[in-house]
This record gives sequence, structure tokens and C-alpha cells, in this order.
Amino acid sequence: MNRVRIAGLALALLSGLAMAEMPAGDAERGRVVFGSCRTCHWPEQGAGHQNGPALWNIFGRKAGTQEGFGYYSQALKDSGLVWTPEYLDAWLANPATFLPGTTMMTPGVPDAQRRADLIAYLQRFSE
Repeated sequence: MNRVRIAGLALALLSGLAMAEMPAGDAERGRVVFGSCRTCHWPEQGAGHQNGPALWNIFGRKAGTQEGFGYYSQALKDSGLVWTPEYLDAWLANPATFLPGTTMMTPGVPDAQRRADLIAYLQRFSE
């Protein structure tokens, strides 16, 4: 394993206590939060990629593997991470801290409730 992967996974493990405290999300509020994400991502089935990968069926998928999207950072491709609500919560809090070397443009969503709402919304688009 490379240093980036180890650092990202270590951070995820260290943030485990915070992840266990993730509040319940509201998908309708998450739809509103997702409005700013829509510049780069679409969650609907069959939606194409934008500046970022499509997010249909993100949960349970290995990070950096969405077919047809060729702009993943090497750090994300090498992470071995499989998306769960808890990992997505940690990622959304601060992508660059969670996985150094990522190319995601947003600085993150600092508010835990807004992240939980966003995750609840994205769960609507997973099989």
C-alpha cells in the first residue's frame, strides 16, 4: 500500500467515533443541499458524467471506478475505499483531509446535519 492510501484509511479509522455519531438524514433537505453539487455530479440512473462522476448507485462501489469517468485522482483510484454512508460522510466533511491528493473541487460540507441529509438523498439513487 502506498502512503496516500494508508493516510486516508488511517484518517477514516480515526474518525470512526465521529462517523458513529452521524445524525439521521432527511432526503428532501438533502435534495436542496445537493443543488450545489449538481454543477459537477448527477445522481440519477443513466445520467452521464459532468465535471465529476455520476453518483448513481455510489454505495457499495469501489471509489475511483465509475465506468466512463477518466478524471479520478491517482489517490482515489489507489485508495481501495468502498463507499459507505460513513465513508462518504467523512469524505464530504473535508475531501482533501480525508484523502490527500484528491482532485475534488469543493472544500467540503462542514455541517454534520447537512452531510447526513445529502447522504440520505443519495441513498435514494442506490439499488
